[in-house]
Amino acid sequence: MNEIGDGPNGRTEDKLSSRTADGEGAKANSARADEGHFAENICLNCRAALAGPYCHECGQQAHLHRTLGAFMHDLLHGALHFEGRIWRTLPKLVLKPGELTRRYIEGERAGFVSPMGLFLFSVFLMFAVFQIAGIGLSTPAEFGSASRGISHAISNLEGERAGLRAELAAMASDDPDRAETRAELADVEGQLATLNSLPLMSPDRRETLEVATGSKWLDKSIGKWRDNPNLMLYKLQSNGYKFSWLLIPLSIPFIWLLFFWRRRYRAYDHAIFITYSIAFMSLLFIVVSVLAKLGVPGGMSALILLLVPPIHIYRQLRGAYHLRRRSALWRLAALLFFIAVITVLFAQIMFVVGAY
Repeated sequence: MNEIGDGPNGRTEDKLSSRTADGEGAKANSARADEGHFAENICLNCRAALAGPYCHECGQQAHLHRTLGAFMHDLLHGALHFEGRIWRTLPKLVLKPGELTRRYIEGERAGFVSPMGLFLFSVFLMFAVFQIAGIGLSTPAEFGSASRGISHAISNLEGERAGLRAELAAMASDDPDRAETRAELADVEGQLATLNSLPLMSPDRRETLEVATGSKWLDKSIGKWRDNPNLMLYKLQSNGYKFSWLLIPLSIPFIWLLFFWRRRYRAYDHAIFITYSIAFMSLLFIVVSVLAKLGVPGGMSALILLLVPPIHIYRQLRGAYHLRRRSALWRLAALLFFIAVITVLFAQIMFVVGAY
């Protein structure tokens, strides 16, 4: 009888008690939610019973908040990992980049910010700081094309010249204002002569500046850069932020060339190395730019940018790939050359993207 009683009826009783518990838990959660907190007896995501700080079914945190303070905590946590990982990662990235890279590759990841997370954060911070500080190649206020501006001035002066000529023709030969009108006409004609002598604006010279490469798309791109360089520089800068992630796949083949005979190192290892390195360089560039904005001499900023990157790359190479000094040095020399090539390739891609 006990076995029968513990069969279907027993399972029915378990379901009923479970539903009752869920109902009571929901009521308790609703009551506490009004105060900005939730009860912790069931998971609000999958409704499983809780037996610790996290749900064993879906992994959601047990103790939840519904307060503005909790929202700000989530914001900081999502942006900077303020719970501690950012403060463990940044010192390692600056002082021991090779150790950080190797430990992350070998699986020690819970204690550090991921390379891509740090990379995206550095790019976002660079964009924000540069916008606030007014650092950049160009701004929307400078989008006016010099060619269009001078053409507009020439058009206005030609209209003014035509009006002065008509006014002068209508005047009597003994009109006392005739000399003044002649002087104004001579001044306008002098300004027109100056503007028309400019290479970009001279009607005769304008045709000679047209470049015919045989490629319609390339000719159009060159024309955009010639007609409005400020806008194209701004697009180049904006696209540089948005497509900065392209530096990672562009760099992997070059790093692979430095280690292709060492099969223990894979493309994944190179990707982690590159991403952490780019994140550091971005943060360094932010610091140097802010220092320059605060009045630090340009020579000091240039010295930092000249010395710090190769030293950092050298230390990261040695630690991440377990290299001896000589091996790290020749790879550093090759990598500096590769960086120049990658920069040119990236700039060309941005040029192509900016043309659209």
